[in-house]
Amino acid sequence: MAKSKNIRIGREVLRIEAEAVSNLRRKIGDSFDTAVELIFECSGRVVVTGMGKSGLISQKIASTLASTGTPAQFVHPSEAVHGDLGMVTGNDVVLAISNSGETHEIIQLMPAFQRLGVKVIAFVGRVDGKVAAMSDAVIDVSVEREACTLDLAPTASTTATLALGDALAIALLEKRGFQREDFALLHPAGTLGKKLLLTAREIMHEGDELPIVDADMDVKSTLLTISEKRLGIGVVVGDDGKMKGIITDGDLRRIFEKDEDILEKTAEALIMTRKPRWIAEDTLAINALEIMEKHSITSLFVYNGKKTDDVPDGILHIHDILKSGVM
Repeated sequence: MAKSKNIRIGREVLRIEAEAVSNLRRKIGDSFDTAVELIFECSGRVVVTGMGKSGLISQKIASTLASTGTPAQFVHPSEAVHGDLGMVTGNDVVLAISNSGETHEIIQLMPAFQRLGVKVIAFVGRVDGKVAAMSDAVIDVSVEREACTLDLAPTASTTATLALGDALAIALLEKRGFQREDFALLHPAGTLGKKLLLTAREIMHEGDELPIVDADMDVKSTLLTISEKRLGIGVVVGDDGKMKGIITDGDLRRIFEKDEDILEKTAEALIMTRKPRWIAEDTLAINALEIMEKHSITSLFVYNGKKTDDVPDGILHIHDILKSGVM
């Protein structure tokens, strides 16, 4: 019985919260449009503020705004009345979040916002409260009931407020013409950022890391060079410094199986690929990976300009791409 009750309660909580978010759709109207325009025309930042659970939701909304192209920061209202108000300038817009609509700390800040000439957007659970009365744009985020079985703990109300913050952020994202590339610039360490920003130049092997093999080098020395550089290939270079081709460790294994005289040959005699595939250094790593997968290879030569017969500027190995975190 206990198990079935747990399941029932869990499902009921989700139903209540889903309805709370769904009911917000009819509250998206002129005030929401005004809020978007106020923020879009703002030359400063969006200062998001709220107390308690609303404060936690405020931090998430500020973070979402900032990561989608709208400069924003959270300011704790209690700290603001004791000096942190200095973070707010006349070029900013304030987003005040108050489920009760009567949050004392926010009401204390309103005269200061007015003196600064700052526009205030309010997300409130009571549109007839003091916070709403002192704001320039008011959006109703009230819910019929909390998902808490005691109807006390902020649950449906915080979920609804968070969803409305997302709606505001995405409306601004669209209005700004914010693109995937812009998102990547703000998230350089994330997977999407790496997919859109990381180039072959940043992770390729170059200089002393290149497995250069002289054309007249014996097989043993060739094997040692390929093994030492750990790229699975050797770049065979002639006396004139020009590249003649490459030898892969796979090529060597296959030759060993078929040629009993292999130890008497030179590196040049073992070349199996005369024209290895290559990419420009500004090629995205994710695109380089697609080329490798398409041609069933594990390495690509990298040049900083047009391909030449010279030794490549770098070599990109599939393991380097995978370790970079683009996938």
